[in-house]
Amino acid sequence: MTGPMFGPRDGLRSLVLVWAALAFFVVAAAPVRPALAQVQQTLPSDAITPVEEYARQVEQLKKSYPDLAKRIEDSAKTIDEVTDVDKARKEIEDLREIVGNMLGAVSDNGTVSQLGAKALAHARGKLRTLEHEQRFKQEERQFLVDLWRKLITETEHATDDLDTARKEFAELLRMLQTREDFIDELMQVRRAAEAIRVIRELTKEIRDASDKLKSLINGIKPPGA
Repeated sequence: MTGPMFGPRDGLRSLVLVWAALAFFVVAAAPVRPALAQVQQTLPSDAITPVEEYARQVEQLKKSYPDLAKRIEDSAKTIDEVTDVDKARKEIEDLREIVGNMLGAVSDNGTVSQLGAKALAHARGKLRTLEHEQRFKQEERQFLVDLWRKLITETEHATDDLDTARKEFAELLRMLQTREDFIDELMQVRRAAEAIRVIRELTKEIRDASDKLKSLINGIKPPGA
């Protein structure tokens, strides 16, 4: 029968070692507590601040996305409009209708040509009436007659000026009618230029959003990493 593995001395030696180890951990742990408290005090400024900045960037990016999405939608609508063949055709048809209506108004027998004639006929009729008017004294009637004669002269000049302007405008409208194809091409050029402007503005918006996103992605790492 074998004896015990540890004798009294071995047991005492083991007990001494255990107490020595406990004493070491107690002594070693004493300076840890203030150090831990110091870490806890410095953590909000060293670790929390970058996190808060990152969260702020995330919020800004979230707020900017709806605006960018709206600009993309508006840009798409604009491009659709400026490249719409039916819309372009409608524009030239509207122009043709406007020119036709205006030409009808300023033609030789149109509304504008009748305005001066009506005003002149009224002034001449008024003069004839006053020349035979008996309600006024002779000097009063003569005064009114002289006024209306001056008015007739001025109306004739105004009518001549109006007629000259009317004829010139009518000629330009007829010329415009003969250049509809060229005008249509110019309008297409304008629509193409508008498309370029929209594309460039949208490109700038997307690049700005990309820069913000790059900044956000680069911030996804611990401070000092």
